[in-house]
Amino acid sequence: MPVVDERARRWLWMSAAAFVAAAVLLPFAGPSPLDFSRLLAREAPDWSILVQLRLSRTLLGLFAGAALALGGCVFQSMLRDALATPYTLGVSTGASLGAVIAIALGLDAVGGVPAVWVAAIAGAACVLFIVLGTSVRSQDLSPFGLLLAGIAINSVCSALILLVHGLSGMSATFAIARWLIGSLDAIDYRPLMVFITLVSLLALLIVWQARAWNLIALGDQWAATRGTDVRRLMRFGYVSGSVLAALTVAVTGPIGFIGLVVPHLVRARVTADGRVLMPCAFFLGGVLLASCDALGRVVLAPAEVPAGAITACVGGPYLIWLARRRV
Repeated sequence: MPVVDERARRWLWMSAAAFVAAAVLLPFAGPSPLDFSRLLAREAPDWSILVQLRLSRTLLGLFAGAALALGGCVFQSMLRDALATPYTLGVSTGASLGAVIAIALGLDAVGGVPAVWVAAIAGAACVLFIVLGTSVRSQDLSPFGLLLAGIAINSVCSALILLVHGLSGMSATFAIARWLIGSLDAIDYRPLMVFITLVSLLALLIVWQARAWNLIALGDQWAATRGTDVRRLMRFGYVSGSVLAALTVAVTGPIGFIGLVVPHLVRARVTADGRVLMPCAFFLGGVLLASCDALGRVVLAPAEVPAGAITACVGGPYLIWLARRRV
């Protein structure tokens, strides 16, 4: 495996620095300015707004975007398709279906945890096992079977979401529509820390195997001849990428384009080496989502634009420009 060149290393350090800078600066973005003298004295309401609302929301955006971008990297390596995303294999749509059902039924909480989160994770788990069971042949995980099963279950779940949405009452319909846009909200620090811990641990495990992901991207047989346990790595990749997507969708709703645009941009502009690609995508995906959320807080203040709408407005034109450039 060649040594990482100096330019790629600089990008890695710059993306990490941008991640830290976003965590420090973006909490100050909002519809109303904060009084720094009150912040230094920890006086209300400025201190509460910064710590309880904006900081938790920024951290959620950073790690949610990071999870989606890293999941996109994993699925693109597994399927050897630059257009693969965390939504391609149906797990995110399954999570959305579970959340929509919980909203339609008016469920509140399960054991102190929001019912929408529980239902979303349950829906994602069901889809994960269905897709795994469908695509496994002779204990091997087929990328083609995985993609085909994911597309099929994605279509079924999307149709069921529309059905549940159409049969729901007025208030539930509004809540479902808002949730499906995808947005960030301030949450308590305890569940936020659980989310950050899970995302960070999975990210470390994924990036630790970056060399193997490089080989997988070149083909299963090539990877196997280089000592990679392809069967184990494919299963780990699908499960870990699905867990990242499911956790994020459960907390934020379905936010698109992050898992597609960020890995593709880093691959095109920096390197395709997973040792740099994956951590850079992790950091820059977080910066992009948190920045879109901060922009949504101020662009039409005092009203807020959901982060999912901002990412769509950013990602859609980029993909059109990219397709036009390659024609």
